[in-house]
Amino acid sequence: MKMSYFISLAVALSATWLLWSGHLEPFILILGGCSVLLTLWLSARMGVIDEEGVPADFGIRPFISFAPWLMWEIVKSNLEVTKIILSPKMKLKRNLIEVSADPKTEIGKVILANSITLTPGTVSVNLKDDRILVHALSFEGAEEDLSGEMSARVCKLEKQAT
Repeated sequence: MKMSYFISLAVALSATWLLWSGHLEPFILILGGCSVLLTLWLSARMGVIDEEGVPADFGIRPFISFAPWLMWEIVKSNLEVTKIILSPKMKLKRNLIEVSADPKTEIGKVILANSITLTPGTVSVNLKDDRILVHALSFEGAEEDLSGEMSARVCKLEKQAT
């Protein structure tokens, strides 16, 4: 277990706890610290603190460019799915497509599959080797996944991390 994974998990858990609790009283902070320490101890004992569970190698900088782009894609997909649902004819053209998973690392492939699933109207069904099976509500939504822009951005995210 690399110390950077342990530290980044501790920071992420502490920040999440603090944001969700919103309390700054000393006793509550001590309880939060104890819960973070207990979680870290259990995670270390189970051996789940690794590059897959805690992608510390990526850092925060690469996500500053990727996250806003992904949020915009989610908004666009929401509008497209809303248009399909509110249409009187509801032009659903459900299909399964295979998308190339170009990222080299396992975590990069998982980020790509999860990013596809986050965009409304598409769900990553299977990730095997360098292919992702995606279920799409309409072919228009599937075209973006086939274009490879999301895959290229995740590859760029991987390059920035190294």
